[in-house]
Amino acid sequence: MGAPVNKLKARLLAGERCHGCWLGLADAYSAELAGTAGFDWLLIDGEHAPNDIRSILSQLRAVQAGRSEPVVRLPDGDPVKIKQVLDIGAQTLLIPIVESAEQAELLVRATRYPPRGIRGVGAALARASSFGSESDYLATADAEICLILQVENRAGLAALDDIVNVEGVDVVFIGPADLAADLGLSGPADPQARKIVMEALSRIVARGKFAGVLGFQRDYIDAATEAGATFLGVGADITILREALAARAQEYR
Repeated sequence: MGAPVNKLKARLLAGERCHGCWLGLADAYSAELAGTAGFDWLLIDGEHAPNDIRSILSQLRAVQAGRSEPVVRLPDGDPVKIKQVLDIGAQTLLIPIVESAEQAELLVRATRYPPRGIRGVGAALARASSFGSESDYLATADAEICLILQVENRAGLAALDDIVNVEGVDVVFIGPADLAADLGLSGPADPQARKIVMEALSRIVARGKFAGVLGFQRDYIDAATEAGATFLGVGADITILREALAARAQEYR
């Protein structure tokens, strides 16, 4: 037996559009609840949520027990952090603030075992290999990794074509809020920012990679879909909860 099949990667390769939700509550109970909602994927956020390796593990278990596929966003591209989340069983990673092909190449190597990469060979101790009981894990793990790189500033946008061309990168994800801020624009809804994002998504797809983006409005997601994006974040648990709570309070105020 080898590494589990990465169902999210398989669906993207089959040409499917996959919609997901950000998990920022940093709680396994709420992650388990989100897993009943019917999203294709759920992203456990280690960048802007108060998560550590153990809280990511607890949420990973909760999501894997449901119908959605888990994605883990790390706070940065540190190969040590990448090694840790892969060993606890994550197979799809989103790495923020990617600005060059050289950085992308290092991230690919960090997710692969030698000789292709630099991932530490500690599978016998890892949850990912069922603690060593999956005898073919080392031989099969690389193929089931889905690596998503987030481009979200001027430097990344300037290097977009080079990043897209790096072998081993599966999805290039545009971060619209940070990109708009770095460009000095008012936000993702700014017409110029939106135009830049949609053009970037089209460029990614035209070069043979999957494109992703996060948007909270239906018309934004529709435009991204038209541009060819297939990895689509359509909400966040914190935003959805806050808006629902505020609406219910207003109803009875």
